[in-house]
Order: sequence, then C-alpha cells, then structure tokens
Amino acid sequence: MSQIDPVLAHIDANLEAATDRLFQLMRIPSISTDPAYKQACDQAADWLVADLASFGANASKRETPGHPMVVAHTNGAGKHVMFYGHYDVQPVDPLDLWDNDPFDPKIETTKSGKVIRGRGAADDKGQLMTFVEACRAWHAVHGTLPVNVSFFFEGEEESGSPSLVPFMRDNAKELRSDLALICDTGMFDPKTPAIATQLRGLLGEEITITGPRIDLHSGMYGGAAINPIRVLAKIIASLHDGKGKVTIPGFYEGVPQMPADLKQQWNDLNFDHDAFLNAVGLSELAGENGKTALEMLWARPTCEVNGITGGYTGDGFKTVLPAKASAKISFRLVGTQDPHAIRKAFRQMVQDALPDDCTVEFADHGASQAVQMSTADPAFEKARLALSDEWPNPAAFVGCGGSIPIAGHFKTELDTDAMLIGFGRDDDAIHSPNEKYDLESFHKGIRSWARVLAALAD
Repeated sequence: MSQIDPVLAHIDANLEAATDRLFQLMRIPSISTDPAYKQACDQAADWLVADLASFGANASKRETPGHPMVVAHTNGAGKHVMFYGHYDVQPVDPLDLWDNDPFDPKIETTKSGKVIRGRGAADDKGQLMTFVEACRAWHAVHGTLPVNVSFFFEGEEESGSPSLVPFMRDNAKELRSDLALICDTGMFDPKTPAIATQLRGLLGEEITITGPRIDLHSGMYGGAAINPIRVLAKIIASLHDGKGKVTIPGFYEGVPQMPADLKQQWNDLNFDHDAFLNAVGLSELAGENGKTALEMLWARPTCEVNGITGGYTGDGFKTVLPAKASAKISFRLVGTQDPHAIRKAFRQMVQDALPDDCTVEFADHGASQAVQMSTADPAFEKARLALSDEWPNPAAFVGCGGSIPIAGHFKTELDTDAMLIGFGRDDDAIHSPNEKYDLESFHKGIRSWARVLAALAD
C-alpha cells in the first residue's frame, strides 16, 4: 500500500468533521471592505491560527495597517511549498436575494447534487480549507507532511490587498519557497480538473461626473441644464465600437496573438459556450466579433461597467436632474498590457468627452498586469497527473478569466513561481447571493491536494 492510500481513506472517513470545520470558518462574517467587520476579520485570522496549530503547524497572526495576515510553517522534508489563500469575503448585498442567512452555512440538495451554501463557500474559505484538510489528513496518518509546507493567508483580497505587497517585502526571506500554490481558481468542467497557467490582469477605475451644484427639478431645468447621467451614459457607450472592441487609444498595445497550437488545445476541450451562457439565462456571445468564448475569457482584454449610480433610485419616482453621476469600470488585461498606461488613456478619453459645465473626479481601485506561468517545471506535470488520478477526466492546463494578483506578486517580490489549482465551478455564484460550493468539490478537492502533495514529494 502506498503512503497516499491511508491518507485518502482518512479523508473519506472524516468528511463530516472537515465540513463542520469549514462551517465554523464560514460563520465568521469576515467582510474586509466594510470597517464594521474589522473584529470579524480578526476573529477569522485567530480561528485559522488555532486550526493550523491543531495539527502541528507553527502558526501566528501578523498585524498589518489593515487586516492581519496568518503565516504558518511545518517541518516536512524536501521541496518547500507555500500555500496561499484568503479568509476575507465579499459583502452580501442585496441581502433580500439570499434564500438563507449568508453566514449560516448549510448543505442543500440540488438537482446537480449536494452543495455547501453560504458566503465564502467557494471564494475562498471552501477552497482554502481543501488544502488545510489535506495537510491535516497527512499529519493524522503519518505524523508529518510529504513536503515542507508553509501557509500564507491574507484578509484583504476582496478589498484590493493594500497590505499584501508591503508585507511580502518586509517578510520576503520567511515567505520564499520553491513553489507557491494558490487555490483561488476553478475546474474546467465538473469532471475535468485544471491548472491555470495564465491569468488576466485587472484595472479598476471609478468616475464621478458633476454638473450643477445641486439636484434640479426636471420640469424647471430639464432640457436647459446639463444632466450628468446623460454625460456618463454617452461616455460609457463610447467605450466599445460596433464590433465589441474597446476604443480607448492604445488599449490593445501588448495584446499577443494567440499561438495556433494553444488555440487548438483549447478547441480540443470542446467547451460548450451555449451551456455556459444558458446556465445564467443568456444565449448569445456578446464580446469581440470572431472570437470564441474561451478566447474572450482567457486571452482577450475587456472593459466592463460594474455599477452606475445617479439621481433618485428609491421606491416611487422623483423627477430630478442629479448633480452627480458615477460609474465603476473594470478592465481585464492580457499579455504585456500596461494598466497604468491604460488608466492614463482612459482618464484622458473621459476628460476629452466632458461638456464645459461638467467636471470629473477619478478614484483608483488597483492595477495589476496579466501573469503567465511556465510549465517547464516538472512539478506542473506531476501535479497534473496527480489530479488526473482523482477525477474522471485528465487534468488540463488552462487560462483563467479572473485576476489573481498574488500570482504575479510571488514572482516579482519573492522570485517564486506559482501553481494555481482550484475546484470551483462556473455556477458557484461567487460574489453573488446564494454562493455555493459543491460538496463533491470540497471532498474531492481535499483528496486532490493530498495527491498533489504526494506527487511533489517524488
């Protein structure tokens, strides 16, 4: 019998206890972006320190100007891996769209199987705990881990990670490892695990356009006075042309042509874009003309409006011309696109579009470049084969439409390559009401990480 077999058996026998521990963490409302939940974030960090220490890790909470970090080390032999996750979660608004209390996690039976329901189920507490539980199982069975494992958990990922890079720089010697493991990604499909080898970058901008000094009566001033909502709407409409391309000057500088062999690999995955869209009530691709869904999601940049405010939005009706109108706009970036150059060009485009009676204020919501991981390291193929042993289909190297800046920070700040493995699914509703994590994803995710740790030890 190999060393991994009793570990997998232990995981299977103790799934209920592992799920209970996840529920304990999920009950803590660690919303990092809202100062009202600062104590909850501290509580989540303390919970993780105690949990890691329970199976022998040397764990501590580290204070930052924002929410604390959790750092822990074990004494395994051989390759040193650093596992990263985040314990903070997104806000739960709108609360009335949740079927149950978002911080009272439950197991629900759905038509596709049992799911864990609650905020943080998939992003990122459920994912984080798959790795922690794999380590716990190894320690319970063998008294040690197959490789030297460190843990690095932050509490500000959902609010821009303002303390992350300074902390990494101040603690670089302690945080360096042979390989970083990151869990904040997903499966290719419910039967196919994935290792993400490229991530889009992210640029966040907020604009507020001001016209009159006060809100105006639309009967007394309508037609004669500038309306900031109309100005904002015109600017937003101008960000794309009729073929779905972004019109900001210089936006596509640094966007690479997709290699034919990579395009073929992605085509061979037989991604069903109809099913992908149908699952969220849509039917038509809405991006750049002539691009496949996977190209749009993994290899092409985007410009999206994430929120608009202005005027009266409460119940009933108020005939008002607002003094201000705002929009939050995000850009997903690929290749070597420079987020700072794009920010400058975007702001200039907005300034150029303003009428004389309007002004604009900009707010910076972070900027990170795209990240490309090299699979030349044999660890990547070892991990791919280990994942393939656990799931029905062989694991695939894929792109990721999301942005995980920590992967780039590991490389630039610590000179450490990152491997991104996660078990989320497209319908997990992360950042949305009724977030869920398939119980199978949690169970098999723990087993998968146990196998990956064993493979990295060889």
